[in-house]
Amino acid sequence: MMEDVVLLGLGANLFSSTGSPAAALRASLRAFGAQGLALRRLSRFWRTPAFPPGSGPDYVNAAAAVHSPMGAQDTLAALHRVETAMGRVRDGGRWGARVIDIDLLAMGDLVLPDAAEQDRWRALALPEQQQLTPQRLILPHPRLQDRGFVLAPLAEIAPQWRHPRTGKTVAAMLAALGPQGLAGMTPIA
Repeated sequence: MMEDVVLLGLGANLFSSTGSPAAALRASLRAFGAQGLALRRLSRFWRTPAFPPGSGPDYVNAAAAVHSPMGAQDTLAALHRVETAMGRVRDGGRWGARVIDIDLLAMGDLVLPDAAEQDRWRALALPEQQQLTPQRLILPHPRLQDRGFVLAPLAEIAPQWRHPRTGKTVAAMLAALGPQGLAGMTPIA
């Protein structure tokens, strides 16, 4: 994969000062330039059920590839500044409704903080996922291989990106989810 390209997952399911969840995604994309991030590719927007099921209104999700001249921590800080400017409040809650959520999914084949820690977080059972929050950046994102709402948009812009720990491409991870992994998802733009 292009080593300077950063993969992002974007989502929103609440109305905000920018308007609808789709408007929030568009506003966040426009804000990237002020943070030193250059948009390279963008998936369609997808309407997806909230996760876990029944936890709130449907989301609008997308994936983006951006160029960042910064390292992982500074790129994450830039994404957090975009979220904060758009009204995102980090209250420690897991998987709640959001006016905007921008996840740093991957930076090329970078593994953080190390292979063992990345593998440990990727292997967490669902109850632990709901309770534990990493205290440091884990790359690639430890849940990306499990979530259709991440993989379907990501497959539109980076189907051949290969997970540096599992060796699987985005296309293979999406295929492994099967139809149930995409239940209720529909492209909207």
